[in-house]
Amino acid sequence: MSKKEKLKKRLYQLPKDFTWDELVTVLSNVGYTEMNAGGTSGRKFVDERMHVISLHKSHPGNIVKHYALKQVVAVLQEKEKLQANSK
Repeated sequence: MSKKEKLKKRLYQLPKDFTWDELVTVLSNVGYTEMNAGGTSGRKFVDERMHVISLHKSHPGNIVKHYALKQVVAVLQEKEKLQANSK
């Protein structure tokens, strides 16, 4: 299992210590790019189909809130389901 797959699997387990940097890495690995939000703690990630994931970056800490992890996992699982059905 590659590092990318291990990190994604860790995200799906909804750990309490998942960092913002890890989340950005996972989203980047599945085709999302972070959009510039203009200096606020709000962040947006967009994929090639212009699907947007909006999140709030935790501060001052770097640990992602549980509700945000659940939101991202749900979006990624739905994306995987759609990709599987289109094959």
